[in-house]
Amino acid sequence: MIGDEGRVSASGPTLLELLDLEELDRDLYRAGTVFDDPFALYGGQVAAQALLAAGSTVPRDRLVHSLHGYYLRPGNASQPTIFRVDRDRDGGSFSSRRVVATQDGEVVFSMSCSFHRLEPGLDREAHPAAEVAAPEDSCDYELPRLFSMRARLPPQPYPDARWPTRFWSRCALELPKDPLLHSCVLTYLSDISSGSAPLGEGDIGSGPSLDHAVWFHRQATLDDWVLMDLQPQTVAAGRGWYTGTMRSRTGELVASLTQETLFRAKRPSTGESDTSR
Repeated sequence: MIGDEGRVSASGPTLLELLDLEELDRDLYRAGTVFDDPFALYGGQVAAQALLAAGSTVPRDRLVHSLHGYYLRPGNASQPTIFRVDRDRDGGSFSSRRVVATQDGEVVFSMSCSFHRLEPGLDREAHPAAEVAAPEDSCDYELPRLFSMRARLPPQPYPDARWPTRFWSRCALELPKDPLLHSCVLTYLSDISSGSAPLGEGDIGSGPSLDHAVWFHRQATLDDWVLMDLQPQTVAAGRGWYTGTMRSRTGELVASLTQETLFRAKRPSTGESDTSR
């Protein structure tokens, strides 16, 4: 327990260590911080590292505004990951990049992302933030598998779901004032839990991520609290799909996300969800 700041995940590398990439050559990077993990490589980690690799190849005044990723193989947290960036286009205001993440010569993740030079314009939201208990008035919660992240759990809209769909979180470390790094931390967080969880029934439930997308609307500060709020949408053909928002402590919509997951029954022999793709 960490007083009123929420729980911090188990010992291991720090998030900043995970986001420390080695530049091997032009547009080629390696994530060399590894650790033992009984599960497949966490999707938010490889997505955040891929975004960092892509962002390292664009002008610093261009900020990420969207990413779309596909999880192709499980990946292994105890092995380094190689990231190759393709510079698809640099226009007057936008830069487009593609990233392929590999282990043992096999692609485990691919991403397309786009960066935009900030410009003045309208700043409006169609829907106000929901009334949610402040982080100081919420319960401690430990987000599984995340390093250097704290969390607080307000009352849940789906209290019977296997995993929470609404929670506050923040990085436990003081982060450099680098918009790209804060966007990477947001991406790291964005893959945790599952908004499809409330749609489960019996031994059929949400499984591994298939694909993931994030849109970045406003600059976020991830060493302050952000509210992640996930909404179940539909389950069909062995796949679940949900949407979500991430808001600042003051209620500003900083990012929107959507994700598709496997949605299958547990294997009778192991009690684990069928994760074959």
